[in-house]
Amino acid sequence: MSGRARGAGHPTIIRRALLLLLALVLAVAVAPQLQPSAAAQPGGRPAAPGSGFHWGVATSGFQVEGSNPDSNWKRYVDATAPTGQADPVGEAVDFWNRYEEDIANAAAMGVNTFRLSVEWARIEPAPGEYDDEALRHYDRIIDTVRRHGMTPMITMVHFVYPGWLADRGGMLADNAVESFGRFADLITDRWAGDGTLWVSFNEPLVFFKHEMTIGRVAFTDFSRFLDTIEAAHRLGYAAAHRADPDAMVTMNEAYLPLATEFTDTLIGDRVADVVDYVGIDYYYGVALNNLTAINAAWDDFAAVRPQPEGIYEAIAHYANAYPGKPIYIVENGMPTLNGGRADGIERGDFLRDTVFWLQRAVADGYPVIGYNHWSLVDNYEWGDYSARFGLYRVDVLTDPTLTRQPTSGVDAYREIIAGGGVPDGYRPVLPSAWCSLATIPDSCIGPVSAEGPLTTLAGR
Repeated sequence: MSGRARGAGHPTIIRRALLLLLALVLAVAVAPQLQPSAAAQPGGRPAAPGSGFHWGVATSGFQVEGSNPDSNWKRYVDATAPTGQADPVGEAVDFWNRYEEDIANAAAMGVNTFRLSVEWARIEPAPGEYDDEALRHYDRIIDTVRRHGMTPMITMVHFVYPGWLADRGGMLADNAVESFGRFADLITDRWAGDGTLWVSFNEPLVFFKHEMTIGRVAFTDFSRFLDTIEAAHRLGYAAAHRADPDAMVTMNEAYLPLATEFTDTLIGDRVADVVDYVGIDYYYGVALNNLTAINAAWDDFAAVRPQPEGIYEAIAHYANAYPGKPIYIVENGMPTLNGGRADGIERGDFLRDTVFWLQRAVADGYPVIGYNHWSLVDNYEWGDYSARFGLYRVDVLTDPTLTRQPTSGVDAYREIIAGGGVPDGYRPVLPSAWCSLATIPDSCIGPVSAEGPLTTLAGR
């Protein structure tokens, strides 16, 4: 997830943020405003596959592992933390050493899918040189996931790449695609099979935004950057399928409710032939009475009012855009800011309401196969530790023991998974926003009803 970056106060970063905001405004301006109605019946769309629903949690290496090696993001944090523009990463929540505790906590909730990233910078600290101990340690982590009855979902690149690649130009380096291809071959040969799910690149459009923030690319590099990501994704997809013909691979997209068709054109349509499922990261909606999503433009997600029913709209959009592809909510969560939210919304209520709308989507025929909560534990949100997404709270800056403290989301998620969702008769705690701009005018005239049927989502 893209957290609030304390470095956003720097003048250069402000200019970059304004350029990105301008780009998003242009995207909204040119994107068709009348999208298919989320309330429309999906017709002949297949139901979710019958092998069982993926109930998951998510993490990423740089954000949780600690003791991060040389990388694009390590260099940025090392340069900005001394001036107070960013929190130092330090040991993060020390997942690298405490993975057994975190994986056991996930399993205790009934989770059957565990998303993590394997850090390219840790595995290949110099070009063509691989750290055998790092690989063996990831073996132990992934084996622990499996031993607890969970399927790994492995992200190949979650915004972070090795320092030596940064020296050559990062993802714009002449050999970036080739270098990534070798890395993808290595990790898929090692960890593919037994149902492993794969994500090649996390949120490519947000990846570009982050690269602008840390000074690795200019706005004018946008097209070339996406060309590189597409080419690299194709190599990652091919590598996973060579290692496991039944592999399930995606490149998850961040849902931008006012520009979905435009962002589909930018990246989703380009890789539609080389994804086995559509990965969606849903965090916010936009409505006439909820315009707080503007805060996401500068990564202040804690100021965005949750709109759980918008997950139905996101699912409907991608199901209509890519018919026949199963859909997986790869990330969804709600941040707090160093404690409770100002609006009083509890994580448990947010989770139940979100899953309610997910069940409504499946009941209406949309082929959703999984849901990951972001995140299992609080983590380093790309510049600071104040944005809290964890089912387990960890006070990194004030608690040297890094104690995992369960939030209301832990019991809620355990009950949800055990019941295959919320029970019949449940009604959302949070009122639906009025007149979602993502599906206007249909959302004003005939919004999706909370009175519709629910489908039980039995786990794997």
